[in-house]
Amino acid sequence: MDVVEYRPERSEYVYTFGGAAPVREVAPGTVLRLWCEDAFNGALTTVDDLASANLRIGFLNPQTGPFAVRGAEPGDTLVLHLVDLTPARGQGASTLVPFFGGLTGTDRTALLQDALEERTWIYEVDTARRTVTFSARRSDLSIDLPLAPMLGTVGVAPAMGEVRSSLTPDAFGGNMDTPEMRAGATCYLPVNTPGAIFSVGDGHYRQGEGEACGTAVEGAMDVTLIVDLIKADQAPAPLWPRLENDDEIVVVGSSRPLEDAWRISQVEMISWLGGLLGLDRLDAYQLLTQTALAPLANVVDTNYSAVTKVSKTLVPGLRPYDGLHADLRSRAASLT
Repeated sequence: MDVVEYRPERSEYVYTFGGAAPVREVAPGTVLRLWCEDAFNGALTTVDDLASANLRIGFLNPQTGPFAVRGAEPGDTLVLHLVDLTPARGQGASTLVPFFGGLTGTDRTALLQDALEERTWIYEVDTARRTVTFSARRSDLSIDLPLAPMLGTVGVAPAMGEVRSSLTPDAFGGNMDTPEMRAGATCYLPVNTPGAIFSVGDGHYRQGEGEACGTAVEGAMDVTLIVDLIKADQAPAPLWPRLENDDEIVVVGSSRPLEDAWRISQVEMISWLGGLLGLDRLDAYQLLTQTALAPLANVVDTNYSAVTKVSKTLVPGLRPYDGLHADLRSRAASLT
């Protein structure tokens, strides 16, 4: 496998999906070893660094890339297998951003009360013990939490030439903020434009489902992934992002209100189950009703993201794309 290493300069980051020229073209089967800056562009390093004074709107969620994939055409499926996600710094940061988050007034949920008090939390990373440490700001409580690296943003250029902020999740992927986007997962995305034009970023050292306050333990990340491609004549492209891991198949839907994000992920999973098992829509609907889990991804972004996942143990015979995930796992094992 060809291995490409890319560590962008600060001036090379992009802040959109679509609208940016690819930094290079890679062939299907290429291994990418990447460095991704944190969502704050490295601006929050102490508890005294506040969002209002240090963050620049329009320069959040810097993306590494985008990359063009040789031979990718609209109607194909881009495949990204996450081999390894390793924190690239010894600390991560989380913060309260004024009028942003799931439990405060926002510009879309307009209320009369003032913004919450600004605070920043710094989480120390212990790579040997694989922990991140929560330290309360108004007491001496300290809790070691398991390190659980994930990527908040994985996406392709949107359809119809749209350019979307790297803060936004939608059918092209983007800022989905789902903990399912972890090492060992394979992500399937629809190709909307020649080359697919994909990017990744927004490393989280851990995040609870929903990302309640709007920021995870944000941190720079060393990323290793394998790029692959499924042509349209092999299988139709998904309408919404799909993931697969060793235990489950997963769909992410993004919209507002939240129930529409949930509906998207449920409908797309019904379609996926029907295709994999040869079921009509209503039989697939019934099977999904009795087997699916539906965790939240985020309830804070410009669109909310909801997840639907089905266990391979509960539903035998789930072998998407002729076992491509297992093949990618085998390829990944050869790298380590």
